[in-house]
Amino acid sequence: MSTDVTPRSDSTPRRQHLRVESLDLSPTSYAARGRHDRWSLRFDRRVVAVCTALTVAIVVVFLTSLAVGDYSIGVLDVVRTLFGNPPDPLAEFIVNGRRLPRALVALLVGAALGASGAVFQSLSRNPLGSPDVIGFTQGASAGAVFVILVVGGSLAQVALGAIVGGLLTATAVYLLAYKRGVQGFRLILVGIAVGAMLISAVRYMLMRAELIEATGAQVWLTGSLNTRGWNHVVAVGIGMAIIMPVLLGLARPMRIIEMGDDAATGLGVNAERTRIGLLLAATGLAAMAVAAAGPIAFIALSAPHLARRLARAPGTTVGSAALMGALLLGVSDLVAQWVLPHQLPVGVVTVSVGGLYLLWLLAREGRRHHV
Repeated sequence: MSTDVTPRSDSTPRRQHLRVESLDLSPTSYAARGRHDRWSLRFDRRVVAVCTALTVAIVVVFLTSLAVGDYSIGVLDVVRTLFGNPPDPLAEFIVNGRRLPRALVALLVGAALGASGAVFQSLSRNPLGSPDVIGFTQGASAGAVFVILVVGGSLAQVALGAIVGGLLTATAVYLLAYKRGVQGFRLILVGIAVGAMLISAVRYMLMRAELIEATGAQVWLTGSLNTRGWNHVVAVGIGMAIIMPVLLGLARPMRIIEMGDDAATGLGVNAERTRIGLLLAATGLAAMAVAAAGPIAFIALSAPHLARRLARAPGTTVGSAALMGALLLGVSDLVAQWVLPHQLPVGVVTVSVGGLYLLWLLAREGRRHHV
């Protein structure tokens, strides 16, 4: 069933600029096509509704994180301050100078982890596929800890070390898991083994380091948003601006290779080349998140699952997973700061909640004979 903006018969020239047609014989799924079918965009009403609801929830959490604290500020005053009309200089200093960078880093890092987890789950075709389960986060952590303890580098050098460590780990896992193609279960098993080796390497570096340096690195390894400033916002923002368009551009091929390499080849998609591109982009997002906030666990694992359940989508959607990741980390940071009796690193909260989620997921998938 299709609806053309400009009605025409077979004898009239094609003049429409936009055509919207339903897909899969469902009134909830549509596609918009440009002139001469040069481009097309498929969207689902429920996915759009879920993304809209997640965006609204993110805005609420974002404003709340700027308002609450030892010095409380009204939400309206927060909005006025963000638009350059603060009620007083103290409110401007607290909102723009102290709370805003941390809140932005939380949302950007959560979005990066959510999108990265969605890609890894799609590539592995396994619900346990996420960068912190299959060793990629551990590789980024090892690279960053090496820079912190051995090189003693700046924020840019730590970020570079995390990215290099993540990419080297991704390359090693891919090569070790490759056998006439990459199978999802083999990728996960190899990644878990490599991740365990990297954890041992990090512990060895901590044991050999000076006490003060080792303590600082150990605090960083818990995953924290404390003392995050505008330099972190700029670094993560630039990385997201570069990598996210690449992932969104590869979203359609990613959905196709979920059906299998043979089906992808039949539809004109180079499965191996697409898989490598997705792997590099997702690893870059995970490494960038680790460099900015430390290894925050379980956001990449749980965000795609929750987004897919809300949207009732048959496959992985990167955009909704990124929004869910931003919401989860934003809420976790609020809990870590103000809900618990004492302020904790946000990584402690995500590990506590994510561990329970992982146990539930393992029990559920075990009953289905998936793991």
